[in-house]
Parts: sequence; structure tokens; C-alpha cells
Amino acid sequence: VGDHKFSAHRIVLAASIPYFHAMFTNDMMECKQDEIVMQGMDPSALEALINFAYNGHLAIDQQNVQSLLMGASFLQLQNIKDACCTFLRESHPEHHAAGGCNVKHHHSVLKLCHLRSREDHCQDVVSFPSDNCQKKTRTPTSHASLPQVFEAALAWIRYDRNQRESFLPELLSKIRLPLCRPQFLTDRVQQDDLVRCCHKCRDLVDEAKDYHLMPERRPHLPAFKTRPRCCTSIAGLIYAVGGLNSAGDSLNVVEVFDPIANRWEKCQPMTTARSRVGVAVVNGLLYAIGGYDGQLRLSTVEVYNPEMDSWSKVESMNSKRSAMGTVVLDGQIYVCGGYDGNSSLNSVESYSPETNKWTVVTPMSSNRSAAGVAVFEGRIYVSGGHDGLQIFNSVEYYNHHTASWHPVTSMLNKRCRHGAASLGSKMFVCGGYDGSGFLSIAEVYSSMADQWYLIVPMNTRRSRVSLVANCGRLYAVGGYDGQSNLSSVEMYDPETNRWTFMAPMVCHEGGVGVGCVPLLTI
Repeated sequence: VGDHKFSAHRIVLAASIPYFHAMFTNDMMECKQDEIVMQGMDPSALEALINFAYNGHLAIDQQNVQSLLMGASFLQLQNIKDACCTFLRESHPEHHAAGGCNVKHHHSVLKLCHLRSREDHCQDVVSFPSDNCQKKTRTPTSHASLPQVFEAALAWIRYDRNQRESFLPELLSKIRLPLCRPQFLTDRVQQDDLVRCCHKCRDLVDEAKDYHLMPERRPHLPAFKTRPRCCTSIAGLIYAVGGLNSAGDSLNVVEVFDPIANRWEKCQPMTTARSRVGVAVVNGLLYAIGGYDGQLRLSTVEVYNPEMDSWSKVESMNSKRSAMGTVVLDGQIYVCGGYDGNSSLNSVESYSPETNKWTVVTPMSSNRSAAGVAVFEGRIYVSGGHDGLQIFNSVEYYNHHTASWHPVTSMLNKRCRHGAASLGSKMFVCGGYDGSGFLSIAEVYSSMADQWYLIVPMNTRRSRVSLVANCGRLYAVGGYDGQSNLSSVEMYDPETNRWTFMAPMVCHEGGVGVGCVPLLTI
């Protein structure tokens, strides 16, 4: 900017600032340039916003609020814009004298492993100073990224072992080791030479192993180590898989939605046409599971690699099923219920991408086809659905540690073919069919109160709708309104309690399976 130059990692800017995300992920010429000229921005404001992308802190005061507001508007940082507007609205002389306000923002730099090659990733991580690296390790991270966080932390230590080895116990204490898979703890963490020669690190590993070996001791562990945390402000790409055309035929078509650009693009089709398909995302790969090809229910599974834009087959399920619920928990894919062509199912299977094997687990208490399924607070919740005779409003959850199902308070409305997703500390359901009408109504569940509450309904009635959380918002994709299949998409913002139409799908007419691939794990 003018005569001022600022150094930054593309990877961090793209992950944190929508303007740079659009620049670096859409083949613009700037994505290959070593220097980018910015016009019309205050240099000090740009520097402050770049620093904010790294450390999550920004001080707003009377002197910088206007330049920060203009810079945040230019870079499309809505949370900074809102904070500046709030400051201007609430500020008065006494408030200015008190020193302004602080904005906090969290993102996980250590979750960026797959945005670049492994060498580029390591170069980014190992160059962090010690205080910065510890801050990054504390940031929210999903289960799937925990091994990547561990590897990044050790790569940082080994880059300058003599100076950094003393930081290892503190770094490992910030990683949620109890939420790692037991095999990873035993085969990788425990065997690492850095860990083995540090008694504090060995104690941390023992603590993590006790979490799996002695469940009764879990309440005594520090809560932050055993509670999954997820950064809802990081954007992902939403994939619409299979589904139906306007004539009701099953499709193999796949398209992807960029919520920042509000644009759909077609990508490589599946090898098999699938409607009522289950979709799951693990380690940046998109799985299309079962479904209906227009003649038969399917047990086959194929997986899409976004980097290669290609599909490959993996092991089939034990049972043929369509209209099942599909979720991911602790790196395992679970499919719940569905329809096998003869009857609704109560059976549940789990798939391990590491072993490429499907395993039958404890069945649900009810046969459920077209139920809503979501992972919420470390458990699998199954809501509604039907058994071929009746539509349910009942809800049950699966505790994978005890392999048992438990009932919770029923929804306010019975429904099947609805969307379900968790966001933050709440679980949402929307749309569906209640036996007499197609629904636009939506509900939210609070586990603290064990109660369901109505929220504002969608703008459109949607049965066979898919609901997915992304970037702190919910997206209701496609569906059927009682007259025609839908290509339209609505976005729900929990802060405003409002549904807004987004760009419609370009290749589908509803009935799609949906999965969100985080941009930071592609």
C-alpha cells in the first residue's frame, strides 16, 4: 500500500479474510504474484487487519475506527465492520477515555496442512515464534485435524530442537490428545522419540489413554481436553451430490457451492446415479454412500477427492439402503436406518476409512427411514423419520463410547424427510413432511434444557431437504414443495434469526445429498 510493504502467508490470509480467499482460490493472477498492490487502503489499518488474521486481536479506538471500518468493508470482514459500527454507535467521551474495545477472532493455522504440499505447510508452521505457535495450538480444532495438529507441533519442535524442545510439554497440553483415536495414541504419539524422553509428555499420553480405557474417569479430566471444539467462522465448500432432475430421475451429477462467491459450479460426476444418497466428509474427502439408482437400493460407496476431481470406489456397506442418515464422529462414518427396498431399517453401520471396513453397531430403538441425523455434543442424534406406517417426532441419541441409544425430548412436530444439523451449542431441524403437508417450520434443540423451540420458518416448504452448517450459518439445499423438486437454497443466520435465498443449484432439481468440505482441509 503506497510505500508500505507487509509480509504475510497466503495460506493465513485466504483462511481468515474473504477478500483474499476469493483472490487466492479463483485462479486470479494475484495468486501467483509475490507482491500485491492494494489501492485505497490506509496502511496502518491494513497492517492491523493482517495482524488480526494471525493473532485474533484488534484494538478499536477513536483514532483508528474509521480507517478500520473502511478497510474491513474492503476486505469483507463482516465481524470487524460490525464491531466498528457498534463502537461508533456506543462511543461517547467517557467511553473514549476508557480506551475503546477489543475484538477477538479465532482460527486454526495448524489445520491448514492440505492447502499446500506437506513441505510448504511445514515451512509455514515451523517458522512461527514460540509464543505464536502456542496461541495457534490453542485455537479450536476438529477431531479429524488432531493428528495434523500433533504432527505440526512436532515439526515445529524439530525445526530448532535445541531451542524449542522445552516447549513440547506445554504444546502437547494444548492439544486434545484424549480425543485422538487410540491407535494413533499408541502407534504414533507414544512411540515418538521426543515424547518418550519427556516424562511430562508421557503423563499426557497416559491421561489420554485413560480416557479410552477407563470411561468412568472422564468427568475428572479437564473439560477443555475432552470437549470437541469447532471453529464455525471458517468457510467450506458445499457439495450437492446425486439427487433428482425435474422428471424425478436419479442423477450422478455433482456440483459445488462457494458461499463467499455465492456461486455453484459443476464438478466430476459419480460413477453411479444416486438419489436419497448418504454423504459424509472425512479428512477432506467426500463419500457418497448407498442411495437409489432408479431401480435398486444400493450398498456401494464411492469417494471423491476434490484435489484430483476424481471418484474411486471403496468397500460396500453390509446392507443396501437409501434415505438413511449419515454423519461423521471421531473420524468414523455412521449410517443410521434407511430403506432397503422392502422395509424401513433400525440397523446402524460404521465405516473406518483407515481399514476400509464396515462394522454393524447397536441398532436404533425404532425403525427409521428418512430421519434427520446430526452429530451434536459428541453424540449422534436421530430425529423423526417413518417406519412405513407412522411418522415420528421422537428423538434418540447414540453414545459411541457405551454403544447404547437413549431417548430425549421429542420434537414439537412429527416429520420425516427433513434436514438436521448442529451449529454451536444448538441442534436444528427444518422442513420435511408430517403426513398431511410439506413443512417450512424449523425447530432448535437445547440439550441444557432438553427442550425444542420454534424458530422462524424457511421461506419455502421443503421435504427431502438437506441441511448443512458452514461458516456459522445453516444452508437448506433443495427439496420438494409438494408440486415440484427444488433447486433453490436458503441460508439461516442464527444471529438475525432470518432465512435468506442464495444462488440456486445449476444442475439439480432437489433430493440431493450434501456435504461440506472445509477449505482448510482440502
